[in-house]
Amino acid sequence: MDHVARLLKESWTLVEEHRDRLSGHFYARLFLLDPALRPLFPVQMTGQGDRLLEAIITAIHTVDDPESFDEYLRSLGRDHRKYHVDPSHYATMGVALLDALRSTAGDGWNLEFDQAWRDAYAAISAKMIAGAAADDDPPFWHAEVLTHERYGSDTAVLTVRALQHPLRWKAGQYVSVEVPRYHPRVWRTYSVANAPNDDNVLEFHVRTPPGAGWVSGALVRRVKRGDLLRVAAPMGSMTLDRASDRDILCVAGGVGLAPVKALVEELASYNRTRWVHVFYGARTRDDLYGLAGLRELVTAHPWLSVTPACSEDEDFDGELGAIPEVVGRYGPWTTHDCYVSGSALMVRAALRVLAEDEVPPERTRYDTFGEL
Repeated sequence: MDHVARLLKESWTLVEEHRDRLSGHFYARLFLLDPALRPLFPVQMTGQGDRLLEAIITAIHTVDDPESFDEYLRSLGRDHRKYHVDPSHYATMGVALLDALRSTAGDGWNLEFDQAWRDAYAAISAKMIAGAAADDDPPFWHAEVLTHERYGSDTAVLTVRALQHPLRWKAGQYVSVEVPRYHPRVWRTYSVANAPNDDNVLEFHVRTPPGAGWVSGALVRRVKRGDLLRVAAPMGSMTLDRASDRDILCVAGGVGLAPVKALVEELASYNRTRWVHVFYGARTRDDLYGLAGLRELVTAHPWLSVTPACSEDEDFDGELGAIPEVVGRYGPWTTHDCYVSGSALMVRAALRVLAEDEVPPERTRYDTFGEL
C-alpha cells in the first residue's frame, strides 16, 4: 500500500486546488449515472452536498495508516447508511469519482494514478460495505428535543432523547444531526457533550456565528422542546484510554467544550488517581457559557482543575490570551494524555504548543470544527 499511498498523494496535488470543480463533476456524473440518487441529497447542494465526497477523499487518504484505516472506514460505512447508501451505490460512486478526477486533473493524469485510485477505492468501499453490513443499529435514530437553552445570540445547549433503540457512544465521540422539519437531508456533525447513560439522552452545544451552516442556525434559533431530530451513528476517536495512568490535559475553545465535558463526566465515574487539567477559552466572559458547570464539577472532584481564559476581554479576572498560549504558560505537558477541541485555528495552535513541548503525537487526540 506504500506505493499506492505515494501515487494518491502525488495525484491529489493535481486537483486539490480545484475542489469545487471536482465536486461539481462528481455529483453531475453521479446523478447522470443513477438519477434515483438525486432525491437522497439536499435540494441545495452547495457546501452540505459535498460531505459525501469529502468523506470518500478523506478515507482514501488513510490507506497509509493501516491501524486507523480499518476502524475509520467501517465507522464511515455505518455512518453513510443515513444517506440511504446501499452496496450497489458504491460502484456508481467509484465511476463518478474516477471521471471527476480525470476531468479535473487534465493532462497531468496518467494510468498509474488511475489504477492507484481504483485500487484504493476498491479497498475502502469493501471495508465501508462490511462495516455497514455488520451493524445491527438503525441508520439513524429519531430523537426528541427535551430542553433548549440559549446563551447570548449565537449559542444554545440542548438535550435530546434518542427513541426506539439504545444509542451507544463513547465520551468524546460525535454524531451527525439532521433537522428534518427545516432542512431535510442536510447533516452536520456535533460532539456529544455528556457521558453515555441509560436514559438515551444526549447533550449538544451549538454555536452559529455569521456564515454558519443551516443546521446550526436551526438548532440555535428555531428548534424547540418537542421537536424531532435525526441522529446518526457515533464516530470519532477522541476517547479515553482507560489503560493509561497518565494525568490528563484538556484544551477547549468555545463549543469545543462539548467533548471535553463528556470526557470529564466519564472520568468522574471511575477516576481516583489521575489529575485532570481543563483549559477553557473564549473571546469574552459571556462566551464562557459552560464555566459555571465546570466549576460545579471541580467542587465535586478534587482531581479536577479548570483554568478559564479570554482573548478579548481585558477586564476578565482569569487568564488573558488565546487558550493555546495560556496552555503553553503552564507546561510542560510531556507526561500527559492530551485532548484538544475547538475551531481549526485554535486546534492547530494548540497542537503546535504541544509539539514544541515534545508531547508524543500518539498521546494527543483532537476534535476540530473545520478542516485542520
